Amino acid sequence: MGTKGIEIVDMNVKELIKVLNKAFSDEWLAYYQYWIGAKIVKGPMKEAVIAELTQHAADELRHADMISMRIIQLGGTPVTKPEDWYKNTNCGYDAPDNPFVKNVLEQNIKGEQCAIVTYKKLINLTVNKDPVTSNIALQILQDEVGHEEDLQAEMEDLEVMLQIKSRK
Repeated sequence: MGTKGIEIVDMNVKELIKVLNKAFSDEWLAYYQYWIGAKIVKGPMKEAVIAELTQHAADELRHADMISMRIIQLGGTPVTKPEDWYKNTNCGYDAPDNPFVKNVLEQNIKGEQCAIVTYKKLINLTVNKDPVTSNIALQILQDEVGHEEDLQAEMEDLEVMLQIKSRK
C-alpha cells in the first residue's frame, strides 16, 4: 500500500473498499457463471456460444484481478471467502440450471446489464475523487458493454436460426 497513492483519494477509502469488494464479488460470480455455462450449454450454436462464454469468463477473472489489486493498493483486503460473494454481490448469480443456449444467453445478458450499471455508478462515484479507480472502472465498463453486445448478437443469430427452422 502506497501512502501517497491513498492520499490522492478524495473520498472515504474504507467506503470505497466496500464498494470495490462488491464489484470484486460480482466478478467472481460472473466468472463462474460464464465458466460453468460454457461447460454445460446445450442446443443450436453451442460451439459459438461456448467460445463466447469462455472468453468472457477469462475477462471476468481479469477484472477480479484488477479490482483486487486496487483494493490492496488502498490498504484493504479482497473478499476471502466464496460464500461472502453472495453477501456482497450487486448482480447476484443465475445458476444455468436450464442449459439450453437461449436460457444461458438470457442469464448472461442480464448479468452484463447489471455490471454496466454497477461500473457506471462506480465511475460516477470516483470520477473526480479517485482517478485510479475511475480508470479501472472505465476499462471494465468498456469490456462489459462489449460483452453485452456480443451476447445479444449471439441471441439474435440464434433467434434467426430458430425462425428459419420453424418455417421448414
